Order: sequence, then structure tokens, then C-alpha cells
Amino acid sequence: MPTVTNRPPAVVVDHLVRRFGDFTAVDDVSFEVEAGELFGFLGPNGAGKTTTISILCTLQKPTAGAARVAGHDVVTERDDVRRNIGLVFQEITLDDYLTAAENLRFHAVLYGIPPAEVQARMAPLLDMVGLSDRAGQQVRFFSGGMKRRLEIARGLLHMPRVLFLDEPTIGLDPQTRTHIWDYVDELRAREQVTMFLTTHYMDEAERCDRIAIIDQGRIVAIDTPTALKASVGADTITLSTHDDTVAARELAAEFGLSAETKGDHLVLRVPDGEAFVPRIFSTLSVGVTSVNVRRPSLDDVFLKYTGRDLRDADSAGGLAANPMVRAFRSGR
Repeated sequence: MPTVTNRPPAVVVDHLVRRFGDFTAVDDVSFEVEAGELFGFLGPNGAGKTTTISILCTLQKPTAGAARVAGHDVVTERDDVRRNIGLVFQEITLDDYLTAAENLRFHAVLYGIPPAEVQARMAPLLDMVGLSDRAGQQVRFFSGGMKRRLEIARGLLHMPRVLFLDEPTIGLDPQTRTHIWDYVDELRAREQVTMFLTTHYMDEAERCDRIAIIDQGRIVAIDTPTALKASVGADTITLSTHDDTVAARELAAEFGLSAETKGDHLVLRVPDGEAFVPRIFSTLSVGVTSVNVRRPSLDDVFLKYTGRDLRDADSAGGLAANPMVRAFRSGR
């Protein structure tokens, strides 16, 4: 994991509020993202994560509070913010009737990349996402996965200081996801690009330096994945023996543990499950037929702090419901 530098924070959010009539989508949110950090944003449908990111990307204005990205105010310095960020949307925003190369060149024009540099930047990115041999093909002939890969390349083309990734690998096969994340890790290590990620893939969330969980417009927890999982509590040991009744009695007498019976096995909750397992074997007078240790997961963390299961990416409204895409296409 790349070392976070001592540079000023890449993102500063200060008591941010966004209301739509009587509905408060973002409710007094404050946090910072350090330069070079991979910061994860998790929340259920309607939690406020997309609205928050829309404000940070200058696609919506806050009702109250303030935010700075790459050192620039998102309201009074919108152009400066936009020059320093990259966006990879959950939905496809490519022009289907342009080729892959033309989509990238058009993006390069918008960001003022010198023509002499465009090809040198395009080539390694197209190679990274496995589209070098499709550069001259119209995007309308691409599969959904190919379009997603091209959007990843487009988001990196102008070398942004902060890259916003809204469910960046949704719809991609596992091999392509792994390939893209390997490149992202290399990019962070080499250039200290700050990544702001929303995802519902637990393996991607585990990559983050820190995670913020947002629910009903408020951040309810923010910390490293390890610390968040530790906050859930004890590990879970699932145990089967030749006589579970005797085993439960002996565990209670020796350790003061209350073993819960579930079907044909016992369930124990202890602070350090792996270290505790040898003590079980040395204590019980009955044979152990199976044992499993499960540490708290990010799913458990999400459930603890929000009271609901982690859902798949927000998809109910499609393109028309996504404020980031609407604002991007309208030029606001």
C-alpha cells in the first residue's frame, strides 16, 4: 500500500449539506481525504454518497457548508477543480458513434492536452485495458465490459490529481477487474494519485486506506478497514464435537463462555479466534470433528452501523436518475 504523503489534503469537506425541497440528502457531512490516499465511500441506496460526490465534482452546488478538492473551492473555483479531477461513472457516458481513440482524443481536447502528447498517453492506457486492437472501432460495437474499460482509460488520460471512481469495475469479469486494480495500485505508487472510490465489491473496499460509511445523509463511521472490522467485536468460532452438550458445559466452566447451539454445531464468540482454538482442543474431553474461525467482515461492519445489508450498486433509476451523469451531459 502506498505511503500517504504529508501534502495538504486532496479533499476537504466541511459541514456539507444538500437539500432537495424538504428532503436532506447530505446532512452536515465533514471529512478529509489525504493526498495519495485510496478512500472508499460506502452506503445503501439513497444514503447520500452519490450526491456528495456530485458536489465534490462540481456537478451540484451544496445548500450549506463547503468543500475543497485539489486545493480549490468546489463552488467558486469550479473550473480549477474540474481540471484537477478525473471521473469514472457507474453508467456509460461514451459517444457510441466515435471510435475508442476518438473518444479519448475528444476528452484530450476538453482537458487541453497538447496534441503531441495525446498518442503517448493513449497507447499505454488502451493497452492496460486490453483495447489496443479496438482503438479504431466504433464504441457502439463494444460490449458493456469493453465500454467500462474504455471509461477507465478516459478517466486517467489527463493525469488527474484526484480520480473519482463510481463503481468503476461493475460489469467487468474478474480477470479484467484484477488487471485494472493492479494498474491503479501501480499508478498510486508512482504518482500518488488520490482515489475516491464507491464500490459494493468487498475485495475492492478492502484495498482502501480508509472507508467512510454514509447512511441517511450522515457519515456513521470512518476508519481503516481493519479498525472498522475490529469495532464489530469478537471473532466467531463454529465448532462440532462428538458431544456438543458436554463441550458447551466444559467451555462454560473453563472460560465462562456461553456457546450457542445452531443445528449440529456450537457457535462461540471470542476476541481472537485463531489464538483461542488451541485452548479449545486442550480443554475439551470430547473429540472435535470440525472447527471454523470467521473474523468480522465489512458486511458485518455495514450491518452494524446502518442496520441494513450492503446492496448492489444503485441501479433503480438508471441514467435518468443519476445526478452525476445528468449534470455531466448537461454541461453544468
